[in-house]
Amino acid sequence: MISYLEGKILEKEEKFFTINVSGVGYKIFSHTGVLLKIPEAGRDAKVWTHLYVREEALDLYGFLDRDELEFFEVLISISGIGPKSALGILEVAPVASLKQAIVSEDETFFTKVSGVGRKTTQRLILELKNKLSKTIMPVKGSDSEQMGEALEALVSLGYNQRDARSSLQEIPKDIKGVEAKVKAALKLLGKR
Repeated sequence: MISYLEGKILEKEEKFFTINVSGVGYKIFSHTGVLLKIPEAGRDAKVWTHLYVREEALDLYGFLDRDELEFFEVLISISGIGPKSALGILEVAPVASLKQAIVSEDETFFTKVSGVGRKTTQRLILELKNKLSKTIMPVKGSDSEQMGEALEALVSLGYNQRDARSSLQEIPKDIKGVEAKVKAALKLLGKR
């Protein structure tokens, strides 16, 4: 299995990037948060990868840190969640916030993801809550809840989920409170 690649970025597209490793170009799918952080073409990058094997294809999924890769692998092990849905979940918030949302049983993060319905969300929480609760304590009013509420607010203002999620991921982590997160995200959305 291909678990790590290091080389020069050849191109970046909306859903993937291509990295040149010793003359071989690897097409690596990822989410917006990773694609925003990947260097421009011609620059070096290091990527943790997961090779997803299907009958008709071998797809590589890439991440900039190992924690995100490991959480991606946990997500796709759950019935009803494939790689695209897992990427959608990872696009919503940082891994720590997603884990906190699972322990707090906050479904709002997950049901907003295309391809992840209420039943799949409940299965995800049921399967992962006990594993994660050993290391993460549930917190009411946590960052994960605030991010979910901020996302809902931006969507209700007419922004599409992709742009809203992307802007929320770009705001500084020290911004606390739903209202402050929404204001910061609106500033970023106004610049696009």
